[in-house]
Amino acid sequence: MTGFDLARLLAERGDERYDLHARHLNHQLPRMLHTLGFDKVYDRAEGAYFWDRDGRDYLDMLAGFGVMGLGRHHPVVRQALHDVLDAGLADLTRFDCQPLPGLLAEKLLGHAPHLDRVFFGNSGTEAVETALKFARYATGRPRIVYCTHAFHGLTTGSLSVNGEDGFRDGFAPLLPDTAIELGDLAALEREVRRGDVAGFVVEPIQGKGVHPTPPGFLRAAQELLHRHKALLIADEVQTGLGRTGDFFAYQHEEGVEPDLVCVAKALSGGYVPVGATLGKDWIFKKVYSSMDRVLVHSASFGANAQAMAAGLAVLTVMEDEETVAHARHTGDLLRSRLAALVDRYELLHDVRGRGLMIGIEFGRPKSLGLRSRWTMLQAARKGLFAQMVVVPLLQRHRILTQVSGDHLEVIKLIPPLIIGEREVDRFVEAFTAVMDDAHGGGGLMWDFGRTLVKQALQTH
Repeated sequence: MTGFDLARLLAERGDERYDLHARHLNHQLPRMLHTLGFDKVYDRAEGAYFWDRDGRDYLDMLAGFGVMGLGRHHPVVRQALHDVLDAGLADLTRFDCQPLPGLLAEKLLGHAPHLDRVFFGNSGTEAVETALKFARYATGRPRIVYCTHAFHGLTTGSLSVNGEDGFRDGFAPLLPDTAIELGDLAALEREVRRGDVAGFVVEPIQGKGVHPTPPGFLRAAQELLHRHKALLIADEVQTGLGRTGDFFAYQHEEGVEPDLVCVAKALSGGYVPVGATLGKDWIFKKVYSSMDRVLVHSASFGANAQAMAAGLAVLTVMEDEETVAHARHTGDLLRSRLAALVDRYELLHDVRGRGLMIGIEFGRPKSLGLRSRWTMLQAARKGLFAQMVVVPLLQRHRILTQVSGDHLEVIKLIPPLIIGEREVDRFVEAFTAVMDDAHGGGGLMWDFGRTLVKQALQTH
């Protein structure tokens, strides 16, 4: 029998993975992975773990940049996708109304009772693009205010409100925009007083560096924006769906009711890309103001049956397994255990975050020997020490983490929300061992630091 045989294809050509990527995709990715020793071959995954072909397990504290909220291959989500494929639905006819999008919208809006309608796209950046378009059209104003160091996506509209120059360089001209410092209410007021601001887009906890908004800021910003007829847009692409110990991160602050909320990542169950923009009724009615405008904003794959089934399964699992409360409890445990190490290690500067979104920040040590090494790294490139921690966590302890942004001495932990005390113990023990090595002043870690310095100097 001829045809497509996936198992056979992977068996025959799976070992070519890095070479294929180098030849046909982003050639810098395999190069970077080889340099860091991250060029592993993972054969399978389940829950919060990967396994290599030798059967060794790796703890995932990255969750695919937050996509794998329920871990990999959750049986309920997996079954939902089998079921929707077996159902043979008349999907994406574009001229009917299928039940699944309405049912998922209803379930999502149940977690944001002040909002009324949902637009489904395919990603977080699309969810942000939708919010920007809707805010500008609904208010009749061109300008969006955002925060320095924000990350809202990489398509042109979302890139316009991206606070990192490294992502923006060479892609101008972008939309009219203005950046303010996170928490700077006076700067926000200066901008909205000009009368041309459509909205203010903000992550309740910034992904780059893991910086929560200051207490009271979102509520005060909302009042200020509404006074000047501008909209509050909450980007919950990474922080939403239980990540911070509430369903949405803006819910940590009483009285905050954003006009538009962007969701993606974990809603997918890790299988089918999905993005959603939740908004107020009047905003949607302005955008879709007549039958002529029924397709004025749409997406070819938006609200497809597989994505909707995955989303419905994810929300059902979260209710049944009390995922939000679990994330809050486990996050508090992990954060408190890490925070207890700050006084013990002079290179460890701060531990912050909410729920299972935790930032570990390193800083300049006091003792002379460590200070000279730290200065050497900083002179080459800020962020190298954090990279020096991430690498042995994987190489020696089989734990996958990430540096939280370019030129930041911060590691971000965003594990699957299903981890428990066993995974907390494993991470804290491994992190303690890496910190002991760094403060011991010897060996492999600082040798690797010198390698990173050479690499950094070569790329300048």
